[in-house]
Amino acid sequence: MPLIKGVVSLMLMTLTTLFWGVPLLVLTFLKVVVPGRRARQWLLDRLCAVALNWIGLNLWWMKRWLKPNVSLDVPDSLSPDQWLLVISNHRSWTDIFILFMALHRRIPMPRFFLKHRLIWIPIVGLAFWALEFPFMRRFSREQIAKNPKLATIDRESTERVCRQARHAPISIYNFVEGTRFSVAKRDAQQSPYQHLLRPKAGGVAQVLGLIGNQLDGVIDVTISYANPSPTFWGFLCGQEAPITLVARKLEIPEWMHSANYHQQPQHKERFHAWINSLWQEKDALLETLSDHA
Repeated sequence: MPLIKGVVSLMLMTLTTLFWGVPLLVLTFLKVVVPGRRARQWLLDRLCAVALNWIGLNLWWMKRWLKPNVSLDVPDSLSPDQWLLVISNHRSWTDIFILFMALHRRIPMPRFFLKHRLIWIPIVGLAFWALEFPFMRRFSREQIAKNPKLATIDRESTERVCRQARHAPISIYNFVEGTRFSVAKRDAQQSPYQHLLRPKAGGVAQVLGLIGNQLDGVIDVTISYANPSPTFWGFLCGQEAPITLVARKLEIPEWMHSANYHQQPQHKERFHAWINSLWQEKDALLETLSDHA
């Protein structure tokens, strides 16, 4: 039965993607060929509407077919008219749909920081590109040492999405650890946290530095799984153990509005202290939630 449920779930996701893929392809083509910033912005708004409908349709069948055991604790003060930065820990691809369940249409259309290779996923990768998601290449220190220009590529991608944010409300999502958590990864990087990897501060700091004055706040999300090794396939099979999401809205400290993470070492140290403090609180919350699982 779980296998059949998983196969049906994959079929439903494929069908919703193909259905909304048609208007996506048409609008993407027009966005490429139509001149003028206002016209392209209008088309981007229509693309966002398509993406929101794709998300909504998937959530509709997931809630009725998979009936996931999900507990959501979300602030009441959220609005789709706000500019927000969403940061979260990362355990599984399921995280994305749990975030959607908690925040869909409560805040603006999401833009995720994505690994560059995801652009090659059929239809979905095209949607990411057309919606102007920031793609990260994550060059190693050795690669950057050989070619320092590589260090600016991810920054330029972030700058593009922040420029877009000035025209309409936006929510920028960042899995700050940069990859999915595992005990092996935690031990390999000697993370000081029990349930988290070390946070990668650069992307968050750059967003706050570029549009911090415009942001209405930071949504700090903690996702906890009763299953110590959650998988997206297990979720699609309806076998995932209880999942808990806790979100809180944080004010942006005044000093961040004028901070330059990459050029001012004192601000870099101050920002690392800020995000490490958040991660200590998140780790303690995850420990509490795991005790109650």
